[in-house]
Amino acid sequence: MPTAMNTKMATIMGMTIMLELDFMRSAFMAAAAVALIAGPVGYFLVLRGQTFAGHALAHVGFTGATGAVLLGLPPLAGLMALTVVAGLGMGLFGARLANRDIAIGMVLALSLGFGLLFLHYFKSSATQASALLFGNILAITAQTLSVLVVISALCLALLLAISRPLLLASLQPDLAEAKGVSLAGLSTLFMVVVALATAATSQIVGVLLVFALMVGPGATALRLSTSVMAGLFVAAGLALVEAWAGLALAYFTDWPVSFWITALAVAFYATSAVLARRPGHG
Repeated sequence: MPTAMNTKMATIMGMTIMLELDFMRSAFMAAAAVALIAGPVGYFLVLRGQTFAGHALAHVGFTGATGAVLLGLPPLAGLMALTVVAGLGMGLFGARLANRDIAIGMVLALSLGFGLLFLHYFKSSATQASALLFGNILAITAQTLSVLVVISALCLALLLAISRPLLLASLQPDLAEAKGVSLAGLSTLFMVVVALATAATSQIVGVLLVFALMVGPGATALRLSTSVMAGLFVAAGLALVEAWAGLALAYFTDWPVSFWITALAVAFYATSAVLARRPGHG
């Protein structure tokens, strides 16, 4: 019993010390801002069968980020600009891009290649590449935190504004079109939201692991929830838990934050898959 009590006290003291560090508080706030939009956006991505979009936009955004670095501009500015442009393109030409996985994959590979080429001409390429590819949430500045909060607020506002027609278009596109919903316009606006959410999420886990924090909670929530509203809240909650727990575990183990977030996302999804197979589930 004394040993268990000592362990509990040591954990509480460790958490207290962790939260006294300015960079950890900034990291927790940034993780919260991003997770609360990544989860709901990811839920709609899974619901609409567009999970590849977030991954694709992150690859394209990497090129924008590295191009901005080469020009002496903030990486986030370049990442946001190119992901939004790519999101607009996906929304406008979504139907034409369907069932062209090989072509899309080649374009994404080329984008990543150009990103690495741009970093080749930048002196701090190794450090910059690691931060862009795998994230560096512990280095979040006050300015970046402010930008992430604004992006998340904008995404939430847009998602809330289009949520009803988006849900109808996702589940019954023919009925939505019959009711006068512009499927192309709605898809384009949603992809802009996805692009902004992808840019924000990349600051937490990097462009290569966006799928984990954005799609993982959404896919898990879709298995566990019985309604769309519940699913959106579950997705946001799971993303927040994964991000915050990942930060805490990284602090105590000195392992990368992105690894822990990804591992937790996979663990939650695997657990939901097991629960979904249980007799009487749902």
